[in-house]
Amino acid sequence: MLHVEKTALPDVKIITVKRFGDQRGFFSEIYNRRTFAAAGIDLEFVQDNHALSADRGTLRGLHFQSRPFAQDKLVRVARGRILDVAVDIRRSSPTFGQHVAVELSAENWQQILVPVGFAHGYVTLEPDTEVLYKVTNFYAPEHDHGLAFDDPALGIDWGIAASELILSDKDRKHPMLAALPKYFD
Repeated sequence: MLHVEKTALPDVKIITVKRFGDQRGFFSEIYNRRTFAAAGIDLEFVQDNHALSADRGTLRGLHFQSRPFAQDKLVRVARGRILDVAVDIRRSSPTFGQHVAVELSAENWQQILVPVGFAHGYVTLEPDTEVLYKVTNFYAPEHDHGLAFDDPALGIDWGIAASELILSDKDRKHPMLAALPKYFD
């Protein structure tokens, strides 16, 4: 059982799968290729990633890979809560430079599908948050890029003061949208 919901950026989708619970806990089929394909999401995922962020306010992103290693991402939270953000960086898109922000948590059990041509990032809203995501292409360091999380042109409200955010040195140095090369036309 799968529910697919479009966001303000129609290519970015919120996916909710059924969770069955009883006194023992719960069971959930979080991904089934046939079920997803029947819902119009016919992607082949090749790698699973798992990230733990110890502190609230850990910001990871905004990341993407360029062609030929561009990736679709299916993101979910196993523990904790995040604000997940996808930014359209396809130059020819009518929604270029726009973003969608969605809260994902272990409680709401939603997933977000971030397609190729979008920069992706998230900030943790609780300590000890675990994020899992499937991708449709392998990690390729030479095609790994980023977009400035604090670009005023994007207008992203991360929900946490910039002075409280925890970022890697790499994520502090990404270019602004106006300076981003045309990776996706």
